[in-house]
Amino acid sequence: MGSRESHMSQSDLFSWNMERDPVLRSTIVSVMVLDTDPDWDRLVRTIDRGTRLVPRLRHRLVTAPLGLAPPRWALDPGFDLSWHLRRAALPKPADMSAVLEFARTEAMTAFDPARPLWRSTLLSGLAGARCALVMTLHHSLTDGIGGIQIATALLDVDRSETDPGQLPEPAADGDGALRDIVEWNWSVGSDLLRGGIRATRQTARRVLAHPARTVRDGAALATSLARLVKPVTATMSPVMTERGLDRQLATLEAPVEQLQRAARSSGCTMNDAFLTAVVIGLRRYHDQHAATVDRLRLTMPISLRTADDPLGGNRITLARFALPVGISAPGELMRAVNGTVGSWRREPAIPLSGAVAAAFNRLPVGVVTEMLKHVDFVASNVPGSPVPLYIAGARIDRLYAFGPTIGTAVNVTLTSHAGTCYIAVNADADAIPDITTLTDCLAAGFATVLRLGRVGHRPDGGDVTAEPNGRHRCDP
Repeated sequence: MGSRESHMSQSDLFSWNMERDPVLRSTIVSVMVLDTDPDWDRLVRTIDRGTRLVPRLRHRLVTAPLGLAPPRWALDPGFDLSWHLRRAALPKPADMSAVLEFARTEAMTAFDPARPLWRSTLLSGLAGARCALVMTLHHSLTDGIGGIQIATALLDVDRSETDPGQLPEPAADGDGALRDIVEWNWSVGSDLLRGGIRATRQTARRVLAHPARTVRDGAALATSLARLVKPVTATMSPVMTERGLDRQLATLEAPVEQLQRAARSSGCTMNDAFLTAVVIGLRRYHDQHAATVDRLRLTMPISLRTADDPLGGNRITLARFALPVGISAPGELMRAVNGTVGSWRREPAIPLSGAVAAAFNRLPVGVVTEMLKHVDFVASNVPGSPVPLYIAGARIDRLYAFGPTIGTAVNVTLTSHAGTCYIAVNADADAIPDITTLTDCLAAGFATVLRLGRVGHRPDGGDVTAEPNGRHRCDP
């Protein structure tokens, strides 16, 4: 890795600094439900290959002296795959609720900073001769789309083993921490200087050619930056206000094709349909608590990943904005959500998120953590594989990704896999002590949206049923 790539980005450093308050931990927990026990030796080889394709899985963070540079990624000299990859038997009753209880503990457990920031556990004995692979990693290692790309590189399309070819050896570290700090600061300073010169020339040309437009564009960028960094001092929800360390997990499922059809019925995207279902569910949850809410503030990841980016790494920015909640007609609500999300994706300041994170990194941590704790919820939509995938001879039947709450009341993450939307709910138990009520409300929200895609659908809709293993199917 080059000097710049060997250090945390400003965005990752921002999330790392926030973890001085444990409520804001950026831990991702993914749960793969497998149709059978994988071959253990093959699984070890597969995960080992992953640590070679994504070097950060063998790296630990090393703090720079006096904070002269962000923490750098350095090869763990004592890297031990058997510490990161483990196996255990599920306790009785070995059902999905036992898997979620294990995943819940993982979501609440801090990483050992002396080791690479991930661990994985194979849980055997799940009812129906199945098992579960629970993978826990820090968000700085990858974002949702990066995680899917890593999985695509590692997983198979059938039960047979793919020859990985020659595996790369872990690269050694540079010549020393001091030299690395100097090189990082030189690289950053040179980029700033070159960027400043280039921007000055471009601005001069624009001023000469289009003086009025240049002034308008500059004012629009300044206004956009102000919206991006505007302090958040109060939750919009009158119910989901407390924050704590305990987490509760739940899952839902919905058909991909029906959710896409519902989106098309309103001229919107699948992400709009997903967000609308979540918003309706949260509105119903507030109704259950005799509270009225017109808007809720969302943190939504926006991908900045390009085709040239390497596997892994965190290539997102987090936009915080309010979504409408009080519109009763679901199609009209979805179009309003579409308009709000679209305007934020086009914000001129979004490409400057790294610079914004750098500015936040220089503020007292407590100032920023309090702002994050007043956002109501996180929602993320991660497109996965349209076809079945296998790991070490076992088929992945379900795939849930529990994203971090990062100070909000709840994170709802949708991962599509082989025709099904697997929806993972990670709730702060202090903000939402009744996870069953919330899950029922979210399931009803998805059922309401799915009905938009039905030809001649009934206004009163169909049923939402709970299954005994803790999952909900959202039936239109």
